[in-house]
Amino acid sequence: MTEEKEGMEESMESFADMFDSSLVEGSQFEPGQKVEGEVVRVEKEWVFLDVGGKSEGALACAEILGPDGLPTVKEGDTLSAYFLAAKEGQMLFTTKMSGAAALAHLEQLYKGGIPIEGEITKEIKGGFDVKIAGTVRAFCPYSQIALRRVSDAAQFVGQTLPFVIIEYKEKGRNIILSRRALLEEEQKEKREALQEKLAVGDVVSGTITSLQNFGAFVDIGGIEGLIPVSEISWGRVADIRATLEEGQQVEVSVLKLDWESNRFSFSLKANQADPWESAAALFTEGQCLTGTVVRLADFGAFVSLAPGIDGLVHISNLGAGRRINHPREVVADGQELEVRIDQIDAENKRISLSIPELELKKEEMLTRKRGSKEKEPELREEFDRFSKEKKEAKSGMGTFADLLKGKGK
Repeated sequence: MTEEKEGMEESMESFADMFDSSLVEGSQFEPGQKVEGEVVRVEKEWVFLDVGGKSEGALACAEILGPDGLPTVKEGDTLSAYFLAAKEGQMLFTTKMSGAAALAHLEQLYKGGIPIEGEITKEIKGGFDVKIAGTVRAFCPYSQIALRRVSDAAQFVGQTLPFVIIEYKEKGRNIILSRRALLEEEQKEKREALQEKLAVGDVVSGTITSLQNFGAFVDIGGIEGLIPVSEISWGRVADIRATLEEGQQVEVSVLKLDWESNRFSFSLKANQADPWESAAALFTEGQCLTGTVVRLADFGAFVSLAPGIDGLVHISNLGAGRRINHPREVVADGQELEVRIDQIDAENKRISLSIPELELKKEEMLTRKRGSKEKEPELREEFDRFSKEKKEAKSGMGTFADLLKGKGK
């Protein structure tokens, strides 16, 4: 590993010797310009690129070595690189600069927006202390280390990462770095590639980046979109954090692509089996079973019968014969109920339910009402007889009173 590092430093130093901020007359590139080139030849120290000019571009081979010490590109591959300068008819490119090769050219790297490698040595107030060009101290604010806010900043300490210099003051004594700028540029390129080929209905891989009560944000590499909570599962998701976690890899279907407004929607449940497809085999009309109240609406209570399958008890079936204004007067969220399936409409994904216990009470009440109606004529006749007798008694009392008045005279 040490020999590989030393070899890279030697290559980069020779690269630095060739670096010149002034362009050779006739060169079509500006320092810092990013280009795509086809690899035409891989040699021990240099990778040669076809960038569309009269001469080939050269890039230090040490920049593209893998962990095994071998080049990670081959002839015919396409490589993105930054133009450094042209010297003696040779165009020089780099993917990033590091070590002594960068030390003498920090200001040029700043002006050209060319990436430079930096080692994050520690956290300091407001961000990170970063060592660049071997010995130079620079500062990277927390806001510039990633595309979005990072909860565990300590994870970056000790890492060597590419940065761009966004401020260069006091002849290099005050340098501010950004990794975010590079990530945004990378994301922009991926977004443009996605816009050409991505379509609604496609299934893609992504990473959960953030969890909210209304859904989960997922990055599919180039764009970030929302998985609404209703699209996470066929069943009801009471606690999204119990179902998903940040950093989790998921397979999602594309629901909506609004490139102008930068709004993208995805679905997890679209890749899961629809439970309604087996509803006919699971349930039959007249069947009684236990369910859980999952949602109350003005018109009734929704009861979960199986993951992803809910039935409705209409408000008219909740009062046991008496009128109620809202289901909450009778049932509550999370309550277990014994229900009966009255009707199944699998095509429209609807199941009508009733509660046997309440139906029994309703029937008892109706029976009592019917009994009262049957006795009503008899009671009315008895009441009329009582009223007549009372009237006659009152009439008799009046006559007796008149007699008493006469006797007194």
